Amino acid sequence: MGAVRGVLLDESVLLSDDVSGSPCLKPGVEGVLRRLRYSNLRIGFCHHVDVSVKKAMFLQNTARTYSFSCTLLNSPDASHLFNQLLLEWGIAGDSCFYVASQKPEAITYEIQNHNWATVCVGVDSSSTINKKILFINKLEELLITICSFSKKAMQNLSLVVIGYVMKPSREEDFAKRGAFPMYPTQNRLMFVPLTFEIPLESQLQKVDAVLHKATDEIINFNPLNSTQFSEGVVFSKGIQALERFIMDHPECCIIDPLNNIYPLLDRYKIQQVLLGLQDLYMKDHCRLRAPHFLKIGNFCEPNLRDQLSEANLSFPIIVKPQIACGVGDAHNMALVFKFEDFNDLCVPLPAILQEYVDHGSLIYKFYVLGNDVFHAVKKSMPNASFLKSSSENAGPGAIIFDSLKSLPVAKDDQFSGGRLTSNTQSLDVDLVNSAANWLKTKLDLTIFGFDVVIQEDSGDHVIVDLNYLPSFKEVPDADAIPAFWTAIKSAYEARKAS
Repeated sequence: MGAVRGVLLDESVLLSDDVSGSPCLKPGVEGVLRRLRYSNLRIGFCHHVDVSVKKAMFLQNTARTYSFSCTLLNSPDASHLFNQLLLEWGIAGDSCFYVASQKPEAITYEIQNHNWATVCVGVDSSSTINKKILFINKLEELLITICSFSKKAMQNLSLVVIGYVMKPSREEDFAKRGAFPMYPTQNRLMFVPLTFEIPLESQLQKVDAVLHKATDEIINFNPLNSTQFSEGVVFSKGIQALERFIMDHPECCIIDPLNNIYPLLDRYKIQQVLLGLQDLYMKDHCRLRAPHFLKIGNFCEPNLRDQLSEANLSFPIIVKPQIACGVGDAHNMALVFKFEDFNDLCVPLPAILQEYVDHGSLIYKFYVLGNDVFHAVKKSMPNASFLKSSSENAGPGAIIFDSLKSLPVAKDDQFSGGRLTSNTQSLDVDLVNSAANWLKTKLDLTIFGFDVVIQEDSGDHVIVDLNYLPSFKEVPDADAIPAFWTAIKSAYEARKAS
């Protein structure tokens, strides 16, 4: 039997009745279906002849929602059904799972005769010795069971199972693009979500490496906890459990180690890292640099004017929270045009005051995926003259915005020289690629992104932001996803070797 390629879910593991007696999905089922939808597996529902019309219709509608098939499972015709599904799914030489909440005594022979294995959910296994029947306690265990089965079935190919942890919306964005298949990729990777609904340790023991977006799992930040900024970050119980497992199992491969992402949680540390760019001198190329910046703990500091002067900061100035991600107000920012704008400013403290660079309203998004570097051009904030004018029209004071939701992007008439199109003629790609390689070595990260703006009057290339495991959605999937897989496989092999 080969890797699992198809899964047939019996109505017994999917449906229950709500308080009114109407059919509904059992708790936890929706999350499993959402993940199976983009798994690159063939998925179907089935029900028996004695299921009510109402349940059958509900099951069919649910299957249609997820683009799954739905069929009647009739014992006398079971052999034909399983054979027909193999033909419809185009499966030859691979395995399939039939998942039910009871032992399928009546159709056991038909299932085993067509390269199918049975998965029984919540069923006592003590009286069964049949090796083609697998037992799990909860449906949520199905996904890790699929990958474990496939790896064992194809052990001669040395498959690598990657468990991943990130918030559902981000996971779905990646999955829709085909980034997380549960069927082996060309470079022999399989992906499985790690869920906190079942014990994490049992899942970690079945994967070869963990890919995480731990910044999605920050639940609190208290900068007063410690002089070490990272120690003020509080992760979810799931990430804390992951940290404990790593401490107890140093052989566990993490892409990337949590310690490596800490600098990207702290905008002050980011600025300090970027200061090293000044050493990247390339003859006959533009200047590459970090923006001027200043860290403050209070907007009412008595010597703030002098500090601004010493930091080579002039107005307008963009004000950002020191915490870079993970908490609700990490992206609450302000643009101040005069010193008085600091009065009663609502940006969280401590904060970073950063030089606002006039950049022709274009920003270059760079993505580093292992050894591959991609970039895209996007509209950005207008130059200072436009912002000041709009601020005066809207009333006195700073411009307050959320950089993820309400970033003041330039309008068509606010592009310098009419540069509305994605003009990359002024971008020194070789220079920025050298910065990408330098940052990769400096940060020791596999997948990260950074933003570049080009200062209009000088041509300086200024890196204004760094972030871990970005979505790289501006890069075509045909290029991005294979590079994503290659980066993960290379990181796994390098970390295991060391």
